[in-house]
Amino acid sequence: MEISTRRGALQAAVRRLGIVHNVRALCFWILRTLSSQIDTLDGRILTLLRDEPRIGVLEISRRLGVARGTVTARLEKLQARGVVTGFGPDLDPERMGYPVLAFVFLEIVQGRLDEAVADLREVPEVLEAHSVTGARDLLCRVVARDNGHLQDVINRMVRHPAVRRSTSYISMSRQIAYRVAPLLEQAATE
Repeated sequence: MEISTRRGALQAAVRRLGIVHNVRALCFWILRTLSSQIDTLDGRILTLLRDEPRIGVLEISRRLGVARGTVTARLEKLQARGVVTGFGPDLDPERMGYPVLAFVFLEIVQGRLDEAVADLREVPEVLEAHSVTGARDLLCRVVARDNGHLQDVINRMVRHPAVRRSTSYISMSRQIAYRVAPLLEQAATE
């Protein structure tokens, strides 16, 4: 009961300060802002999950020789810190019928980035959009069924008045696939 009372008092104090609305949000914020370095055990857990995505927590604990609770707690902390962002299957757009990959730079009218991004969210072929430095404002990763379809996609991307102009680059071939394994190995040994 005493812990519950303290938690309530802390929540009330935090609310009065206007920082966050609950202690749980504050805890997640603190965990996310802490160093994201992983230790050797985290690295071994993540390596197993990367290599065998369907492996269970019990099997991970058996192979690594640690308690199941330890693995569960580590995974929860890694998720809370934003290191682990999901457990879903990796999908290949090319195998889904979208073999054309392009990178499209967009120049956005000053002060209208949020509008442009909101419109881009409605274009399913836009896989990612990043704010960038330099002559353009957004870099978008886009897929299409063919070059004609790519033109249609780009036309949808630039239809919003917040988009001033576009420049596109079609990928000829992927030289290095998206990867995090080298980072994981490096982080686990540091």
